[in-house]
Amino acid sequence: MLTNENNKLNNVKLPYQGLTSEEVKANRQKYGANVLTPPERDPLWKLFLEKFEDPVIRILMIAAAIAITVGILEGEYAEGLGIVVAILLATTLAFINEYKANQEFDILNQVYDEVAIKVIRDGNFTTIPRKELVVGDITYLEQGEEVPADGEVLEEVALEIDQSKITGEAEPVKKLTQIDAKNQGIEEGTYPAYNIYRSTIVEQGHGYFQVTAVGDNTEIGKLAIAVATVESEQDTPLNHQLEKLSKVIGVVGLGFAGLTFVSLLVRGFATGELSLSSQQWYVVGLLITGVLVALNRVWLPVVFDGLELAGSKIQAPEWLENNGLVDWLKTIGIGLAIFTIGLALGYPLGLIPGSVNSWVPSNVAKALLHYFMVAVTIIVVAVPEGLAMSVTLSLAYSMRKMAAANNLVRRMHACETIGAATVICSDKTGTLTQNQMRVYEVNFPSWDTQLAPALKDMQALIAEAIAANSTADLEKKPLQAPRAIGNATEGALLLWLDSQEIDYIAYRSNFQIKSRIPFSGQKKYMGTIGTSSVTGEDVLYVKGAPEVILERCSQILTAQGLEPLQNQAMITHAIKEYQKRGMRALGFAYCKVSEYLSETNLDDLAQEMVWLGFTAILDPLRKEVPDAIQGCLHAGINVKVVTGDNSETAKEIGRQIGLWEEDDDFNSGYLHLTGQQFAQLSDREASQAVLELKILSRARPLDKLRLVKLLQENNQVVGVTGDGTNDAAALKQAQVGLAMGSGTAIAKEASDIILLDDSFGSIVNAVVWGRSLYQNIQKFILFQLTINVVALGIALTGPFIGVALPLTVTQMLWVNLIMDTFAALALATEPPHRSVMQRPPRNPEAFIVTKPMAQNIFTTGFAFLMFLIVFLQYIRKDGNISTYELSVFFAVFVMLQFWNLFNARCLGLKQSAFKGLSNNKGFVAIAITILVGQILIIQFGGSVFRTVPLSFTDWISVIAGTSIVLWIGELWRLTMRAKLKKSALVN
Repeated sequence: MLTNENNKLNNVKLPYQGLTSEEVKANRQKYGANVLTPPERDPLWKLFLEKFEDPVIRILMIAAAIAITVGILEGEYAEGLGIVVAILLATTLAFINEYKANQEFDILNQVYDEVAIKVIRDGNFTTIPRKELVVGDITYLEQGEEVPADGEVLEEVALEIDQSKITGEAEPVKKLTQIDAKNQGIEEGTYPAYNIYRSTIVEQGHGYFQVTAVGDNTEIGKLAIAVATVESEQDTPLNHQLEKLSKVIGVVGLGFAGLTFVSLLVRGFATGELSLSSQQWYVVGLLITGVLVALNRVWLPVVFDGLELAGSKIQAPEWLENNGLVDWLKTIGIGLAIFTIGLALGYPLGLIPGSVNSWVPSNVAKALLHYFMVAVTIIVVAVPEGLAMSVTLSLAYSMRKMAAANNLVRRMHACETIGAATVICSDKTGTLTQNQMRVYEVNFPSWDTQLAPALKDMQALIAEAIAANSTADLEKKPLQAPRAIGNATEGALLLWLDSQEIDYIAYRSNFQIKSRIPFSGQKKYMGTIGTSSVTGEDVLYVKGAPEVILERCSQILTAQGLEPLQNQAMITHAIKEYQKRGMRALGFAYCKVSEYLSETNLDDLAQEMVWLGFTAILDPLRKEVPDAIQGCLHAGINVKVVTGDNSETAKEIGRQIGLWEEDDDFNSGYLHLTGQQFAQLSDREASQAVLELKILSRARPLDKLRLVKLLQENNQVVGVTGDGTNDAAALKQAQVGLAMGSGTAIAKEASDIILLDDSFGSIVNAVVWGRSLYQNIQKFILFQLTINVVALGIALTGPFIGVALPLTVTQMLWVNLIMDTFAALALATEPPHRSVMQRPPRNPEAFIVTKPMAQNIFTTGFAFLMFLIVFLQYIRKDGNISTYELSVFFAVFVMLQFWNLFNARCLGLKQSAFKGLSNNKGFVAIAITILVGQILIIQFGGSVFRTVPLSFTDWISVIAGTSIVLWIGELWRLTMRAKLKKSALVN
């Protein structure tokens, strides 16, 4: 064990003492916390008023105004007030849902303030959440990290910062201490060379800085730029699909509304209900034209949607995009102007009746208003406002739950895309293993000696080689075991030194660093050059892949001193034995450097070195990984391990997780490749190889990027994990980039999801959530479109079978509320079901309404429609239909949809609708709300809802009778389960 032979190493402390606990409290009180104030948002009242900008709400407001006006003249304005109440209810619920969704996103933004930062406090290294930094803190930064606050550089080694977030400049900026900047005559620009700023990224090097500003007082805080935000506004492929679906439904709905209105006009003319003179027809024609122009902001966009769906390239005019209140008033004004001008022109030509009262007879006016209300009803029912809300709710809910399951979603599209993943390219360290590295064995030939002719203290040289050529640190607290901070591999080496009672800080502090080459996946080693406190000379220390280091060595340090390196094969064999057991081996070497050569490229200097030895580092496998890997494979997701480790280590880990099978060793083909072998393949060969590949060892960053691109060319949806700066390109290229929570800021910036616990098990959870999210939205669409088919059919056929309005506008609005808002809340927040992992990944290009869904929608919808038409005919068999009978019809209509909500919940599942209900209390609460709400509306709705109270017996009959919808669904699912069980037994 090392004794204190070198007096220079005695009583060496950290380079800085940092703040004391009392100073931290005082500075936080004086300068504030390191948290950015969120951007100011629109006040709640403004957000609420925005809900009235929806075209459907606007047309309902017009319908309400007309209904109230006519009602006042006739002394019966209950229906108009009912429409107003329904509008307020719909807009209020939409506002509440949007507000709650925004709150979910805010919660996610706060996670960024919990990022661990390395600081020195009370004379010790420690880590604290970013938000707890205060002015005066001494903070350590290294390559790939994000600067947590503004500060001044105290000490640096090759420090370069990417300041593009505040300057827009792509090139990184060299950072120096204030003294060095003055000595080198560097002019002070907008941002001095000795200052660094929050949210910028360390491109290269490392150093210490002292915090000078936190939170809103930082440069980026002053610029009011919220950098750490979830990108919630991004359109996703799902958004585009739903937008297309909405357009199709809108076109169909408008077509139905127009067809119904024209049919009613023809019917009214044929039956004599619309008995008008030619002058009165002119006025009616003017009135219809004026209304069409006044309401063109409702129907004209749908017409352009129809043209787009038909393949036309005709674009909607720009003025149609503006939907402000003033724009609507202008359009209504134009409609009134056309009506007025038509009247003015008609008078001289004798086209207008002499008396205003005879322009349109009151019975005709009522009939036309009725036709208008029917058309409005159809549009209201058809337009799927709830689609967008269901997506927002699903995404917000999924993002919050995924964050709780250690998946922090940065880009919204990742929520759904991860569910369609067909391949996951996973790192080994930290993702498949625990990232709790410990030195299992050391092999330094000179370690056990006390004296040697070449050096007085060989142990000191090895200790310095480990301590100086490292950026990790140890956090030491009283009565607690030391904890590694920074790179896990380097931390394991420092913990080993600590176990040998060697103070790494002493060796690091007394080693005068002159230059450093950080570890890169390309070179496979790291080097540091400086003046040694052990030899008193300039030396270069190197550590990295043993085979790479060995090739650069010509001598070996043994107990007898320096000797020629002749036993490479023996050393390589010893290393491979450890690698076969799944351990990571690190080689160490050094060489003397002339003072005049110290500025030369370190890569050129790392030749003819002295081999010091190697360490074998063990990183235990995560317990949950083997099951998670098997879960992925059963779900049709291929897993490929991409690692910088040696082939033997990589294959052993592959065996342990169940990916690499015994037969693979004898018939590997392209199942395993090294980075070098992969690079030598032509694109054609590599394109075939990536489909077979299981393990890519000794992989370099460009190998990983090429792998992702080739998989994508093979129509694969790729998820990639990464933690280093070099992984950024592959993370960005992949459809879903998964950065490690312990990874660099550059990796996180390039990613779509951050794995807060670094575990592969969390990736599987993300896939489950992604698939369930998509399925939940499909459930909502199934439920909504079934009601659309039934409601449109009833609204269209009702007038032609002698029932003017089977459902009134206010009743339809209640149905719309159930269909859109309540159903979105109930179905969009269904918890995930593990059964989604028993199916292969979906095709991301496939339309969201699948063939089985379409069959279900039209079959169920048509069955409901036929039953309701027959039911209507039955209750009016005497030629009349009373309000009581229409109340029963309304109750039956809603209860059919109520029970179908339970069936929609089981889409894609063969389980009972009642299974797992306790896991979704929201669904139960909403179902109860719909049932109670329906009873209250019929019992107390009166003339507003055109209802009369039903008896207890009536309600039991309606509820029990319509429940057959659920029981048929249950019977079908029971039959399917029995078939599956029988099939499983046969197999």
